[in-house]
Amino acid sequence: MVLNIPGGEFLTGSLDVISQSLTIPVLIILLVIVIITIITLGGVIAEYTSRRKVPVGTIRDLIYEINRAPSIDALKSVIENAKIPKSQKKVLAEIASSSELGNSSREALARKLFEFEEEKTMSNLQRTDIITRIGPTLGLMGTLIPMGPGLAALGAGDINTLASSLTVAFNTTIVGIGSGALCYVMGKIRSGWYDRYLSDLDALIDATLDKMNNQ
Repeated sequence: MVLNIPGGEFLTGSLDVISQSLTIPVLIILLVIVIITIITLGGVIAEYTSRRKVPVGTIRDLIYEINRAPSIDALKSVIENAKIPKSQKKVLAEIASSSELGNSSREALARKLFEFEEEKTMSNLQRTDIITRIGPTLGLMGTLIPMGPGLAALGAGDINTLASSLTVAFNTTIVGIGSGALCYVMGKIRSGWYDRYLSDLDALIDATLDKMNNQ
């Protein structure tokens, strides 16, 4: 359809060229999204199988052990023998080794270490969050872009071109929505893990700081 205004044919033609030129980039990006989604799914499965589950009782008992430590060396030993992830041990051990710092400086160090751990968890979630948002959008674009030539082919009686366009449209819709949905689920699962991890770390940092500041 050509707009019944001066320059309408040029405008509609330009939009048609722009929309059709996006077909290949959209298909390439969707293919990349599928690859990233599969790799991320493998990473989530591997993380689940190797993840150390720390019960609330373990964190509670560790806080009491930290509070009862008679010396800095004893505190370090408690941290080293704790049944928590190595990354948490590393943060707590660094705080326990900051005896030459003042209370304010030690708290600043602890805050920076916690923020670094938080940034690491957020970077793991960022990839799935992006795919969750752009996957369905690109799928919709991949659906609508071929429909133009497909409808034009239908008007000309070219059933083969119409069938090809509809196949591309349906495939991109499935890939976009499927990838977005899978990444949404993986993001939610990981978010629960990381929230628990950061909550435990925050409690243990507070206990270690309290012990160090009262030495």
